[in-house]
Amino acid sequence: MKLPEHFEKTFRDLMDPGEYELFIKSFDGERAGGLRVNTLKIDPASFVKLFGENLVPIPWIAEGYYYDDSVPGKHPYYHAGLYYIQEPSAMMPAQALSPGPGERVLDLCAAPGGKTTHLACLMKNSGLIVSNDISPKRIKALIKNIELMGITNALVANETPDRLARIFQEYFDRILLDVPCSGEGMFRKDREAVRSYSRYKSSQCVAMQRDIFDKAYGMLRPGGIIVYSTCTFNPDENERNMAYFAKEYNLEPLPVGDYPGWDRSRGEWSGDDIEAFSRGIRLWPHKARGEGHFVFCLKKPGEKTAEGKPREPGRDDEGYTSGETSWTSIDAREALEAFRAFERENLNTFLDGVFHVKGGSLFRLPPALPEVPDLKWEKAGLYLGEYAKGRFEPSASLAIALKKGDFKRILDLDSDDGRVIRYLKGETLIHEGEKGYTAVCVDGFPLGWAKQEGSSLKNLYPKGWRMQ
Repeated sequence: MKLPEHFEKTFRDLMDPGEYELFIKSFDGERAGGLRVNTLKIDPASFVKLFGENLVPIPWIAEGYYYDDSVPGKHPYYHAGLYYIQEPSAMMPAQALSPGPGERVLDLCAAPGGKTTHLACLMKNSGLIVSNDISPKRIKALIKNIELMGITNALVANETPDRLARIFQEYFDRILLDVPCSGEGMFRKDREAVRSYSRYKSSQCVAMQRDIFDKAYGMLRPGGIIVYSTCTFNPDENERNMAYFAKEYNLEPLPVGDYPGWDRSRGEWSGDDIEAFSRGIRLWPHKARGEGHFVFCLKKPGEKTAEGKPREPGRDDEGYTSGETSWTSIDAREALEAFRAFERENLNTFLDGVFHVKGGSLFRLPPALPEVPDLKWEKAGLYLGEYAKGRFEPSASLAIALKKGDFKRILDLDSDDGRVIRYLKGETLIHEGEKGYTAVCVDGFPLGWAKQEGSSLKNLYPKGWRMQ
């Protein structure tokens, strides 16, 4: 593979000749595909048994696997939210941040959602994740992925870091900064990253990264943790940035654990304390099956934040108080009444919480967010469905967030049943059943809604989610 001359010269000067040759040669190797099991729905051992495909464990994450199948996005289990397709090294930043249930977490540059969905699993869908991306186009993929995984504790925002910093001053226990970077680690995966590279790109990225970090620092509580990550090899964006942040903001570099396949960060490239700036980790494609990645952990001075908060008596696993219901407006109360009628007719469960309407969309807010801040947002907690003219239409997001036993009417299909694919393509299914909304499931896991009309099921699977 033809690499940029400036890139080659930089690392020829930094590395010893033997390592440099192995490093450059790795760009002609095969990239590795990975998937991460959604532990909100299924444990890894049960998933491997159910999936039945050739999966190889990723050595640095218990719920991660390499796969041989070239189209895992076509499998029905993907559409049921049982796993997320993710580059293996990109599974590390959320794991390094390691938030606990009940915490407040910010994923500042979140699209397309791999790290947000991982954070939600670690938090067991409790507490609050503010999942932000500045791009209106990328926000759509972020929302879809959050909804496919059944995540209910996220506020999805479409704001600038500056605007967020004014609203969430010293608010978050932990912040994940997977910052825009020069993308050298993606050269093998994405040839466009090679074409768009220039000798000046890294210096431009450093300026942007420092501006983003400054805003993030103001949103972190005293004693809070920031994990900074990039998919580039460049020490200016990695170790040298860490030395700058530690000095500029009086931050403590914390050690990230040792993981198979990962090296320590190169403290000797920081221009500062070699030991302190070797506490991060790097993945090199000549040493492990994954693309290039850098992960580093920094702590803000001040009182230590609790490592997760215990569940209060009377609250469920997600933090909702049993029997406690409220709403944020008269419109939300009216929409909730229509939802309650739908709930009585179609569900075996009762959803507590605070309910909010935006336009015609009804949301149940995360328990850590009793009201929505004044910012541009697209999703707050669980999107339940649409309310108009006294009628409620449920969302696929609601179906995927529930369990098989929560529905009064179910069509549960085996994964190899041809009707599963037909449903995912938006086709009507021939089926005799009781009139009303029916949850279509695959091997016991919900996919979405259909509506029984006569001897057929009208397909309600979202058009934007359908298989092609």
